Amino acid sequence: MKSTERSFARRIDLTSLQLFVAVCELGSIGRAAEREFIAASAVSKRLAELEATVDTPLLYRHSRGVRLTPAGENLLHHARAVLFGLEKMQGELSEYADGVRGHVRIHANISAIVQFLPEDLGAFVSRHGQVKIDLQEHLSADVAQAVREGAADIGIAHYAAGTGGTADLQSQPYRQDRLVLVVPQAHALSAHDAIDFEAALDCDIVGLHANSSIGLAMQRAAARAGKPLKLRIQVTGLDAMCRMIDNGLGIGVLPDRAFALMGGVGALRAVALTDDWAARELRILARDFAALPVTARMLVDHLAAPQAARPALAAA
Repeated sequence: MKSTERSFARRIDLTSLQLFVAVCELGSIGRAAEREFIAASAVSKRLAELEATVDTPLLYRHSRGVRLTPAGENLLHHARAVLFGLEKMQGELSEYADGVRGHVRIHANISAIVQFLPEDLGAFVSRHGQVKIDLQEHLSADVAQAVREGAADIGIAHYAAGTGGTADLQSQPYRQDRLVLVVPQAHALSAHDAIDFEAALDCDIVGLHANSSIGLAMQRAAARAGKPLKLRIQVTGLDAMCRMIDNGLGIGVLPDRAFALMGGVGALRAVALTDDWAARELRILARDFAALPVTARMLVDHLAAPQAARPALAAA
């Protein structure tokens, strides 16, 4: 290595690189400072020093935040590669530590959180109480993006959901679920045991976020049928959806197990959907499973193991 290259390597500060990536991901020095628990002025100082080190501007600063310069885009690519390499090194070295300790960051969609993760994570923590788990709920596309950017160690999302894509990520099977149409017991559609979603398009719909995997699937089905999706109201939770349906505000689509777990919410009935898209697969996502810290790999193994399969439901 040339002396100039050694000098550059010594002048690059890893904390500054981490803060630079955070600012790029959030588009704001203030939001990055809040996420990283550091003063905004300290972040600005670090960025100025980083720009002085590379001898070129990295960010365009404006009243609404920051935007990358061409040099900044190049550095962001390399900074992520460097930080990912450090994560891989940590994962390999963590196997030599005495005892199994660690911190695993998980981003998952609402279907996984409601239906499966409480039991699965509870069983894992009961055996590995020294492992801290941070779980955040996000849309499937945002889960994939968080894993891609390193904001989450692992993600759990519907494999083909959203616009973010998962082709650049590694994945393992987690669970399968099936969507059902939930209607009031007095509704005309409750007389059916199973129907195609197109039969529900004349009704008002109570939905989740428009960019949720369920919302996107309903939009695509309506477009194929050449009918509008009569979305009357949007809610952020499955329990809220059931309460809205029970009070006559429309009908809705949600996972079968989630509906069974909320069986006491109103006089409702689940009607099976015959559409192909009603059968869904949840997968565990990571940038590189082999590079995960040992505790994260243990959690992945636990989630994917047969003994972590969905527990039997009590009769509703």
